[in-house]
Amino acid sequence: METTSVRYLINSISRFIHLTSCQTIKVVPMEKNYRNMVVVLKILKPLLDDIVDCKIPSDETLYKECEELDLLVNEAREFVEKWCYNMSKIHRVLQSEYFLIKMQSSSLQICQVLHRSLQSSLSTSSITTVQHCMQEIKRLQQERPLENVGEALRSLRDDAIPCTDHLIKVFKSLNMLSSRELFKETVAVEKERMNVQVNSAKGKLDQINQIVDLISCIRDYMLKTQHFVPTCGILIPPRFLCPLSLELMMDPVIVASGQTYDRNSIQKWLDSGLSICPKTHQTLTHTKLIPNDIVKAMVASWCEENNLQLSSNTGRAKLVSMSSPSNHLSSQDLTHTDSTCFANGSCSTSRSSPEGGNGLEKQKIDTSSRYNQECYRYQSREIDKYDQQSSNQSFFHSRTESTSSEVSSIDCASSSSKKHERNDLAEISSEGLGTSSLTKESGLSSWITGKQLQASGAKMEKSVNGNHNYNSPYFIESGSGCDDLTTSSHVKTLVDNLKSLSNEVQTAAAAELRFLAKHNIENRMIIGQCGAIAPLLSLLYSEVKLTQEHAVTALLNLSINEDNKARIAKLGAIEPLIHVLKSGNDGAKENSAAALFSLSVLEEYKARIGRSGAVKALVNLLGSGTLRGRKDAATALFNLSIFHENKARIVQAGTVKYLVKFLDPDSGMVDKAVALLSNLSTIMEGRLAIVQEGGIPVLIEVVESGSPRGKENAASALLQLCLNSSKFCTLVLQEGAIPSLVALSQSGTPRAKEKAQQLLSHFRNQREGATGKGRM
Repeated sequence: METTSVRYLINSISRFIHLTSCQTIKVVPMEKNYRNMVVVLKILKPLLDDIVDCKIPSDETLYKECEELDLLVNEAREFVEKWCYNMSKIHRVLQSEYFLIKMQSSSLQICQVLHRSLQSSLSTSSITTVQHCMQEIKRLQQERPLENVGEALRSLRDDAIPCTDHLIKVFKSLNMLSSRELFKETVAVEKERMNVQVNSAKGKLDQINQIVDLISCIRDYMLKTQHFVPTCGILIPPRFLCPLSLELMMDPVIVASGQTYDRNSIQKWLDSGLSICPKTHQTLTHTKLIPNDIVKAMVASWCEENNLQLSSNTGRAKLVSMSSPSNHLSSQDLTHTDSTCFANGSCSTSRSSPEGGNGLEKQKIDTSSRYNQECYRYQSREIDKYDQQSSNQSFFHSRTESTSSEVSSIDCASSSSKKHERNDLAEISSEGLGTSSLTKESGLSSWITGKQLQASGAKMEKSVNGNHNYNSPYFIESGSGCDDLTTSSHVKTLVDNLKSLSNEVQTAAAAELRFLAKHNIENRMIIGQCGAIAPLLSLLYSEVKLTQEHAVTALLNLSINEDNKARIAKLGAIEPLIHVLKSGNDGAKENSAAALFSLSVLEEYKARIGRSGAVKALVNLLGSGTLRGRKDAATALFNLSIFHENKARIVQAGTVKYLVKFLDPDSGMVDKAVALLSNLSTIMEGRLAIVQEGGIPVLIEVVESGSPRGKENAASALLQLCLNSSKFCTLVLQEGAIPSLVALSQSGTPRAKEKAQQLLSHFRNQREGATGKGRM
């Protein structure tokens, strides 16, 4: 009987086992996969030896199975031989799991073939041996060391945000606990993507693109977790951190794509042979690095305010604490907290999910993390009606609408309209729609370079029926010390005033608490601990509109602190906030929507808010609010739509008609609207509403002329329409989508290209199917 294939397999198994015993791979999941491969092959080998010794009958089917396993084992061996430390950990771990799963499956198949052969020969002892082998292999199949990586990638394939717990476990298991390790992984993945693109390996490219997206989520989470100056514990605002190295931007420069990075990190990136923007993945038309003097001035101003000094005496940028001249900190000291941060699976500065995740609220301090998503992760803002710009320019954080990433460049916009300038400047960064946790540090004015850009005439008005009285004795100057640290005794006095029978006293107290909580981390802690939250919630039912607005804005500012956010949620804030959404003035409605977004970061509150009736009120604001109100409503609705049960509620409340209208570029809402439409297109009701409201033509327009992230989300929505309905697919084709999709498949973001290619492939399959039916 011919047993050559079995002998070859035995030889290949022996070589593989010997090779893995000599390897010193330190990536834990990969090590475990190799170990499990060896275990499976060692279980199988005695059976193969018995076949060669003719103790177990065999047939052609068995030989074919052995040939297939032999090829697989040799492929795995070559993979191990080629492994080196500058390769992508995630990619290699996924490949090792692929080999493990295939080996388990093939070995089990061989055992089943042997089992059937032995049953006909009635060899009881051999049957028992084979059955034992099958049980052992099945038991090993239950172990999945890469479950979290798989879950994260599945979420990305479904256009969802990976759970924060999964993200943490991913980079913990892969030992990517420092920004330096993450930088190495980013470079490695991009290099592998370049190689795959050159070789035109479609399947591998899809997987690499998913890994790129996963790394973006990890980076966004790490960027939004708190960063401290080690010697003095000063919080470094995330906007001053390089999105590539996650270190303080000592020498910020702008690359050809318009993104800002620290010179040292982007130069390393370019020196690695990469010619694309790390954030947008656009090909850089040139490699010239242009100094970003605006950001550099903002960093210098922040250093000055925090008694830190930039020094370059050693030829390398360092921070010197003026209070401790001997403590010199290099930019690499100012990075994301490293391995100690996640030693026990949670960070001492933990944040909530970057993308609707949970499980990070174990150990909390005021600078707790989302974000996480950043996560998921939303830049705090105090919406201040009375702050006016005295500068000719405003600086604001530019964010994308994607559920998976943010653009963290700082843009400079001319203040052509005072009204729009105020709206843009005061706008909550919850505009970064896929990010789900709050960045504690930054209030509105911290975006401005120095306090000289803050207005000196901001006033708190006395109002009973909505009329403003600027001569009230209860006005507060913005420069009057509200940014300074307050005391518990003073806050307790203000809390007592919140309970006063006088409307004026209540309004003044709410306004002062609002401003105290606006910028100062310690003030938020003190105010929360002094019991201010409950009376502020009571004032949300005040008939005095200004009092109501100050109270809801104070709560929004306090919710930046995770402990306060939990207190606000537990005290039943949802119903009062909905009341403000329905009855407040424009400012109060806007801040109420932002506060609901803040609460929806807590995973369990996505469902509660959805079931409470908030969706209808948010949709009303979306349809009839100010531009900022519409943006806040869209942000809150997007975050709620991450919870699947809420999607139908959002559609049924009539959201889609507004979203389709906002796809008009003049609305200023295109990216927000298309991001939410992309989420809603994953359910039947959403797809039907999009078509009924005439959404197909405008989605195609976004694919053609929208922002990179807008194009990606529009293509995602169109893909959902086409995959789930041949009728909708025909409508998309009739609207002339193909040219725009072809262009997107060649020049969009990685995920946009993927969506466009899937759509074009689907169109081809539909056409070929129709042609095949015609020939019959």
